[in-house]
Amino acid sequence: MSILAFAGPTELWVILGIVVILFGAKKLPGLARAMGSSISQFKQGLAEENDKAEQLGSSSQDAPKEGE
Repeated sequence: MSILAFAGPTELWVILGIVVILFGAKKLPGLARAMGSSISQFKQGLAEENDKAEQLGSSSQDAPKEGE
């Protein structure tokens, strides 16, 4: 289980306050943008790998088996 699964609204405000203190309010939009970009690139990479795996799986099923 995730630690944030047990975090209530008060704890989330404390975490947000710590993040603002560490990074500063001016850098937060840039950090959020970079994180969003990283997540979208990760998802795109996963989708490409799934497509490759499906193509490999379908090409091996189309090939005749040994002994046929």
